[in-house]
Amino acid sequence: MTNVFAGIAQNNFLVIGRAGIDFFTDAGVAAEDAERVSVGLGGSSANIAAGICKLGGRAALVTRVSDDSVGSYCIGQLRRYGVDTEYVTPIGGEYRNSLAFYESRVEGHRNVIYRNGAADFQMDEADVAAVNYAKFGALITAGTVFAAEPSRSATFKAFELAKAAGLPIIFDVDYRPYSWPSPQVAEEVLSKAADMCDVIVGNDEEFGFMAGGIDKGLDKARALASQAAVVVYKMGEKGAITFADDTEIRTGIYPVDALKPTGAGDSFMAGLMTSLANGYDLKQSLLRGSACASITVSKPGCAPAMANIATLDDFLKHHPGPTSA
Repeated sequence: MTNVFAGIAQNNFLVIGRAGIDFFTDAGVAAEDAERVSVGLGGSSANIAAGICKLGGRAALVTRVSDDSVGSYCIGQLRRYGVDTEYVTPIGGEYRNSLAFYESRVEGHRNVIYRNGAADFQMDEADVAAVNYAKFGALITAGTVFAAEPSRSATFKAFELAKAAGLPIIFDVDYRPYSWPSPQVAEEVLSKAADMCDVIVGNDEEFGFMAGGIDKGLDKARALASQAAVVVYKMGEKGAITFADDTEIRTGIYPVDALKPTGAGDSFMAGLMTSLANGYDLKQSLLRGSACASITVSKPGCAPAMANIATLDDFLKHHPGPTSA
């Protein structure tokens, strides 16, 4: 476990997975009533990388983007947030960046993601072999990278190369059914990935999915903790149970008036990792990650809504505190 936290402490992360473009309505506006939309960077891995940089860490993204104006937008936004784009490779032809269109409202919230011919799924083993793993302290990925080939094999190759370089692997399960050919394939592949990781973060439904039933999810998380250094079992409004070093840590959430539900998991990961890197203990880091999630859901957009150091410090100073776990 010491090596895991030592890697995270470098605060320099290699993040694998998609960058996308988000369109979102004004606050409270349904899609059919929208006369204008805002645009922002999206995609789970891109959000995590941007969130890490906004909180003072360093991050590089490994992915493919479409060789068009949307791909250029994603690269430009990554750079704006300070994300290293050395390993972001454009691809031509009919491959396209993912596009999300969602409503900035909680009640009746709808989120449509276009993933046909996704450019990020074309990331291959040559892309991950080109990375200098010695430059980084830890590898982070979200489960979507495993949903299709050649991205799936490339990411497993990246795991092997990262392990050989001594990097801990941090895995956000991030199960999105629409990206996968079948639930059976997803269960098998995500379970294989989790078995290779040092830190695993997922919600109750995702652990339940890997275990074959939501009622078995907590036991699945507990079992994974026998081989991983940290396993975070998130339960939405009920907070989280974290398994580490033969202990269970229960943490609550920071209640806010949410504007929309999107982006919470990505910002939680960014807050957790950068807090650990900055010397906060595991429980403090989990709570700071939870605060980051609350900040993000209270504002429009995903990457644009994620906390920076000043907004996180201000939030923690003025919020009455987390719910009891």
